[in-house]
Amino acid sequence: MSNPEFAGSKTIHGIEVYYEYDRHPNSTETVVLIHGFLSSLFSFRHLKPVLKERFSILSIDLPPFGKSGHSRSFTYSFKNLSLTVIKLIEALNIQNFTLVGHSMGGQIALNILYHFPNTAKKAVLLCSSGYSKRSKQSLILASYLPFFPVFIKLYLARSGLEKNLRNVVYDSTLIDDEMRKGYLAPFMNPSIFKGLTGLLRHREGDLSSEALQQVRTPCLLIWGEHDRVVPLRVGEKLAKDLPNSKLIVLEETGHLVPEERPEEIYHYIKRFVLDEANLTEIEQKQNTV
Repeated sequence: MSNPEFAGSKTIHGIEVYYEYDRHPNSTETVVLIHGFLSSLFSFRHLKPVLKERFSILSIDLPPFGKSGHSRSFTYSFKNLSLTVIKLIEALNIQNFTLVGHSMGGQIALNILYHFPNTAKKAVLLCSSGYSKRSKQSLILASYLPFFPVFIKLYLARSGLEKNLRNVVYDSTLIDDEMRKGYLAPFMNPSIFKGLTGLLRHREGDLSSEALQQVRTPCLLIWGEHDRVVPLRVGEKLAKDLPNSKLIVLEETGHLVPEERPEEIYHYIKRFVLDEANLTEIEQKQNTV
């Protein structure tokens, strides 16, 4: 991975938020990268270098993932996580930005568009989660048990890193030691399991169709045809509910599109961010990329 121009942490709402900021000397446009569940900004390691050719890049580790912190007093709701992203953007004095969210990060991006309209200019949703309900009340109550973080750790260990990686990519030959190490690294810090407990407890569920229909910000949806984590039917429903959106489907691609198709995604993002009128052209060309 390339070294960022600036990497650091800022305290937002009492929690340390780690970020990397690469400023483009000749661009006024910033792309804000928001990763998914059980991931970190590592998941954008192939997309960032190509995006840097044209844009400034802000990539964020959402609490409690990656190098960001954990706090018992922090509310791990999607609304509060989206506010945390906005407060970080404001602290860095970033004016013109497009959100790019993968998986759960796409749902965070949608929460930003819904709760804090007129902040982001546009949004790109990469296999965004959608329509998931809040955890069952029995599980929420169980999360207050003192040993619950240990239960989460054991559950994730049982599912296995290799199995999870194979589930998120279409071509399993992409899985190598660098990928294994990068996705495992955040879980070497035991505090993450306390944060995951908070996320399970506070997550209020994804935005409803009624809420999504109020989002007017232009959105570009990019989906893997063979996504086994967030199936294509979710992207198709999101495209119907979001009034100002277009859906692009990538063939022979799974859930981890930033890893599998960084060049194609850059192609679509560049045209979408710089000229919204090109969306029709993008749709026509999607099968030729």
